[in-house]
Amino acid sequence: MFTTRTGNFPIGFRRGWGDWQKDVSSLIAWARDNEFAAIDLGRSFADVAPILGAGLSVGSIDLLEWHNLMSHDAAQREEAVAKNVEFIEGAAAANGATKFFAVLLPQNPEAPRAENFAFAVESLQKLVPVLEKTGSQIVLEGYPGAGALACTPESVRALFEQIPSNAIGLNYDPSHLVRMGIDPIRFLKEFVSRVGHVHGKDCEILSDDLYEYGWEQPATFKQSPAFGSAAWRYTIPGQGNSNWAEIFRILAANGYAGKVGIELEDRDFNGSEAGEKAGLINSARFLSSC
Repeated sequence: MFTTRTGNFPIGFRRGWGDWQKDVSSLIAWARDNEFAAIDLGRSFADVAPILGAGLSVGSIDLLEWHNLMSHDAAQREEAVAKNVEFIEGAAAANGATKFFAVLLPQNPEAPRAENFAFAVESLQKLVPVLEKTGSQIVLEGYPGAGALACTPESVRALFEQIPSNAIGLNYDPSHLVRMGIDPIRFLKEFVSRVGHVHGKDCEILSDDLYEYGWEQPATFKQSPAFGSAAWRYTIPGQGNSNWAEIFRILAANGYAGKVGIELEDRDFNGSEAGEKAGLINSARFLSSC
């Protein structure tokens, strides 16, 4: 099975949206044939059993409710918490899914960020007991979508100050940090104790385009590439700006015991079955050399 050279972390991939990935039996067979150790799943734990039965593991599973955890309607927040409690308990009963992936994208991104942040803290605090009871963890990814929270050191630090329990952790994805101009190594060093899962995805800063367009202004004439913008693009690991050997060194030195799930978002590979399979395999080969 693919593992990283430093830390010996098992390497898997996040299940994508291509037609070839829809049938779980075929996907499991392909993963095993190509030496992948784990599969990250969406909002269903129905596929946990066949994955475990095939000798693979589940890297993460998407939390059921995201947006409504930050609803400005108290009843909606309570309903979202209740649904997530039931979902976490069900996944725990399936005996294989303990990392719950989520992005703090608020229901109303136009509302004041401090208000949405307060609602997120309130809801996540109510999920801590079931997470601790089941030995599970919500791993938050800092995807910088509209109004997103827990993307920057400022907001992550504030979140963990209010929720000290390790039941709320991070899905460390350096690609988003590179995109935002945040040092991914410094970020990892500060928050490594809360990392529960890692995404194998990278981001390339297009230096010539950065000169042309900067960070803030969109291009006037150039069309932004798929999985990118005027001055950056998401890539497979090894083709971006992240130092994966140093990332794995820091994780290993701090006792990380999780997996690395490749998230394929690269214009050079996405869009065809052959391309996506090549992207996943190339990513795994690179990561296993680090």
